[in-house]
Amino acid sequence: MIQVNNVTKQFKTQLVLNGISVNYEAGKIHGIIGRNGSGKTVFLQLLCGLMRPTSGTVAVGGKVLGEDVDFAPDTGIIIENPSFLAYKSGYGNLKDLAAIQNRIQKQEIVDAMNRVGLDASSKKRVGKYSLGMRQRLGIAQAIMEHPKLLILDEPMNGLDAQGLEDIRELLRGLKAGGTTILLASHNPDDIETLCDTVCQIQDGALMKVSSW
Repeated sequence: MIQVNNVTKQFKTQLVLNGISVNYEAGKIHGIIGRNGSGKTVFLQLLCGLMRPTSGTVAVGGKVLGEDVDFAPDTGIIIENPSFLAYKSGYGNLKDLAAIQNRIQKQEIVDAMNRVGLDASSKKRVGKYSLGMRQRLGIAQAIMEHPKLLILDEPMNGLDAQGLEDIRELLRGLKAGGTTILLASHNPDDIETLCDTVCQIQDGALMKVSSW
């Protein structure tokens, strides 16, 4: 699903990622761990096409980002904190986002909200949402168009214990349906219970966790 070939990312004199090469197999959940500032979010942004590598290539579904396509095709994304219009409802926000590509109808939006435990009929404005509700809405947005690939940066932030279990079960179900998932999380339980492979970013390098 994803092929990363000798990717380096540098900001002025700061080398964030150094010669990373890795392949991610389709239909599995791949975990990425690392300390704050290790480069996890930069790496995920490169995989989405939201950022370009200084050198090397990233291919998603056989398409080289920045050459064949601008952004990762057929991909749902959560990078850092999801951003929505505070004065609109959750459904209103997702309806506007769905209209960009016009690939899905109302029912798909409703179904996605139901799957993450949100009421699509609620008129509550997103500005009144709790952190956990905003996170659930971000996950609904990522999955509503039925992408083949999900790239999720700390998707469990702000969720209570029940929310954690709900979203873990959702991700297991998506994997069972053939979705490939890249998951960055600080929570070792997320990594241990969900992931088929685990890599760690440290000092600009990506290393497989050999005990996995």
